[in-house]
Amino acid sequence: MNVLLTSIGRRSYLVEYFKNALNGNGLVIGANSDIDTSAMQVVDKAFKVPNVNSDNYIPTILDICKSENISLVVSLFDIDLPYLAKNKDKFDELGICLVVSDKEVIDIANDKWSTYNFLIKNNLPTPKTFKSLLSFKDTVSKEEISFPVIIKPRWGMGSLSVYKAENMEDVRFFISYCQRAIQSSYLNILSTQLDESVLIQEYITGKEFGVDVFNDLKIKRLVTVVKEKVAMRSGETDAATVVDSPLIQNLANNLGNILGHIGNLDVDILLDDLGHPYVLEFNARFGGGYPFSHLAGVNFPALLIQMANGDKLDSKYLEYEVGTKGIKFIEPHRV
Repeated sequence: MNVLLTSIGRRSYLVEYFKNALNGNGLVIGANSDIDTSAMQVVDKAFKVPNVNSDNYIPTILDICKSENISLVVSLFDIDLPYLAKNKDKFDELGICLVVSDKEVIDIANDKWSTYNFLIKNNLPTPKTFKSLLSFKDTVSKEEISFPVIIKPRWGMGSLSVYKAENMEDVRFFISYCQRAIQSSYLNILSTQLDESVLIQEYITGKEFGVDVFNDLKIKRLVTVVKEKVAMRSGETDAATVVDSPLIQNLANNLGNILGHIGNLDVDILLDDLGHPYVLEFNARFGGGYPFSHLAGVNFPALLIQMANGDKLDSKYLEYEVGTKGIKFIEPHRV
């Protein structure tokens, strides 16, 4: 079996996880718009592809699937998920297992305003969020929210253009600054409404957790792994410890059950100083915190390969050790 990882960027560790899972019985192929990324250096075969919003992106991915006899396709980036989801039938026609949730799920995860409304509608706790300065000012005047607050892109990921505003002057400045940053970054691919592209969110202090909620191809939940974040860098988890937290796990499970995703759901949950959990956001893909789940014993790449093959799933890939702590290392390589 050959596996195609799209928009692989710097996820070189995931390339190695899939290689190990294949155990020599197939190749890991990489596709990315930038050839000079770490993951593109370690795949068995690398393909430079057009930007995801190009008319040629999906045809190019399909051509790679045909020429390289691909059986499994996994996306590692939010930006190309909507394009893949929209064209899922084309992969089905080729008999290719595309691990991407339905477009409705992707849209809810990618659009943080839709995320907020989804959580509120389903009575899942989340920080108060506003998409207009007017509604935010009205809430402040009623003393229903206080400073500081978080300013962040509506269609965003990681910590790109995320700021903490201490007063109304900061809010106005960071909204304008964030909009300009969106226009000049890859976030402009999804940010179709610039005047509504920035959100204002309640700031809550506490411990932050990353959760992997893993479903099979029929959206049946298989395992949930909770990790307490120890260190962060640019919005990505650099160090974490796998923990046993029924409170966090149950909240993440409820979210996954209602959402109905395929594969992994990467969830950020905050536990405030009073012990109340809040869902911050979620992504329908492998997140930057997955390696810590993998180090603890679960093996999602191996499970995806078994699913694509139609094999019985090996329960050992669902087991993990609570207390496992991991730290990411940065190593330079000559290429």
